Amino acid sequence: MRLLDRVFRSFFLQGRLDVTWPDGTTSRYGDGVGPHVATTLHSDDLPYAMLRNTDLAVGEGFVSGDLEIENDDLDTFFELVLTNREAGNSLFMRTTRHLRHVWRNLMLRNPIGQAQQNVAHHYDLSAELYDLFLDPDRQYSCAYFAKPDMTLADAQLAKKRHIAKKLLLEPEMRLLDIGCGWGGMALTLAEEFGVHVTGVTLSKEQHAMARDRVEEAGLTHKIDIRLQDYREVEGTFDRVVSVGMFEHVGPRNYGEYFSQLNRLMGPEGVALIHTIAGTGPPRVTSPWITKYIFPGGHIPALSEVAHHIERHEYQLTDLEVWHLHYAETLKHWHDRFMANADKAEELYDARFVRMWRYYLKAAEMTFRYGRQVVFQMQFAKGHGEVPLTRDYVYT
Repeated sequence: MRLLDRVFRSFFLQGRLDVTWPDGTTSRYGDGVGPHVATTLHSDDLPYAMLRNTDLAVGEGFVSGDLEIENDDLDTFFELVLTNREAGNSLFMRTTRHLRHVWRNLMLRNPIGQAQQNVAHHYDLSAELYDLFLDPDRQYSCAYFAKPDMTLADAQLAKKRHIAKKLLLEPEMRLLDIGCGWGGMALTLAEEFGVHVTGVTLSKEQHAMARDRVEEAGLTHKIDIRLQDYREVEGTFDRVVSVGMFEHVGPRNYGEYFSQLNRLMGPEGVALIHTIAGTGPPRVTSPWITKYIFPGGHIPALSEVAHHIERHEYQLTDLEVWHLHYAETLKHWHDRFMANADKAEELYDARFVRMWRYYLKAAEMTFRYGRQVVFQMQFAKGHGEVPLTRDYVYT
């Protein structure tokens, strides 16, 4: 406990953290100004686990109940942790970041077979689970709150239409949707803009449901949904879109990804990649998130992708940064999930509910207090494919 006490004293410089240790003693950290959180450690093993891998141990401790947060106040807990993380630069933090970067470089590979296993871990969960917190269209990516009073469903539709404008669609164009999910984007683009969509996903559950939705909509002549890795797609397309999939590519595969994008785009092609991103230097994904939620996932920094973009025929024609849109999206998901927590427990168990709540709240607060945003990167093959100003997106 003494070593962890020293770590906490160097880390928590703002706000206030009260820790009641397994032996019943209590320590206080921080300057007392700002968020205040009281915690209790119920396991003698937890302090040692937190020294080995703080992020992983905290998440596991919360889910198991070994880490008790007073009033179950995850909002304030994450505000306190993330505020101090962004402000601090202790030796422990620097050492931890270095070790995690070494581990990332060794492990972050997503060959075709492994990529499908990683996708199945998250997206092939019970179909009923996603009905508990997503909008009816099952959009599982950042919504676009063009107006603050938008419903989740309206903001998700606004996101799809915002992307469609950036793609500069015309009827009968051939469009590839990389990571098409449950088919919502494909359905909207085919119905509202008359394009032919080929959608690829590695999730068997998403593939089956997307195909059913296309058939129910009477759009089998317009939409082809495939259970296929994007690296196996052949042909050329007028437009390429990818929403919420790039986070699963991994930095060791960026060169392969952007080379394939170059091959898939026709000579007058336009592409749009919508991805979570970091606004600072490259960082390592939370070990807890990697183990329990998104194995193989990585949030890219602009510096990690820039030199790969520069090597190809297309050029970056627009980069839009969304700041708090995903925080609001995740708040909707969290609140909807907790309103249906009893149903989620029936599908899985109480531990799963705590795990999913921790995931949704950790993600939301990272967007609120960390250096995490959404990038929309637009690419074009030719010089005249995109208008001179961005007015076309907002008219």
